[in-house]
Amino acid sequence: MLIKAKELNGCKLEGTDGVIGSVKELYFDDLHWTIRYLVADTGNWISDRRVLLSPYAVDAINKKKNSISIKLTKKQIEQSPPLESDKPVSRQYEESYYGYYGWPMYWGGPFMWGYYPDIVRDPTRWKKTISGDKKGDPNLRSTIAVDSYGVHAQDGEIGHVEDFIIDDVTWAIRYLIVDTRNWWPGKKVLVSTKWIKDVSWGESKIFVKLSREKIKESPEYSPELLLTREFEEKMHKHYKMPGYWLDEKEAEKHKNK
Repeated sequence: MLIKAKELNGCKLEGTDGVIGSVKELYFDDLHWTIRYLVADTGNWISDRRVLLSPYAVDAINKKKNSISIKLTKKQIEQSPPLESDKPVSRQYEESYYGYYGWPMYWGGPFMWGYYPDIVRDPTRWKKTISGDKKGDPNLRSTIAVDSYGVHAQDGEIGHVEDFIIDDVTWAIRYLIVDTRNWWPGKKVLVSTKWIKDVSWGESKIFVKLSREKIKESPEYSPELLLTREFEEKMHKHYKMPGYWLDEKEAEKHKNK
């Protein structure tokens, strides 16, 4: 299922023994453009530190109830490695965090989730992904912070980021929703994260490998309509770009090894 990031913000987080809080924001890495953590607003329950929840902890998303089921108890979360509110998320912290929960480290291999293209939820297969590379720190970004970034085509600005579309199975950010009203009034378009050429984090600008004219002629995206595979195929055909779903068969091969 594809879901907008803003639909997740504010969702109630329900642990196995009660409500944990609500989703405050989402952290993603700028290498794979994949959600790594849901940041929880726990109110007065845990107020002195940030509470991070990996997609490994997510059991199900209920859009109708505006809630997310988490496969953790309050005690597990309370005793997890603390992360101070004013400190960046370091690789050292992540090693401690993933070690505490016993999840495979996502940076331990060449794919989106370590040695696998998506989340492997079968613990018997985690033996291949349990070790990670200790070099470097993660480049985690907040979806809220990147919201409103300017988006630039090969030949000029086209608009700004309005939201992100996330695959709730792999937790990959599939598309940026771009509002072009300052350039082409009233139209919203989707831009795949695979078409991003570069990002200037200091200037709050995202550069894509597309021309303004091609974007102007692209299928219009309406947030009110369900995003279907038919629409995705039409859009990729317009840009003459392969769809991310073409890699699914290859991903299945890796999952079954």
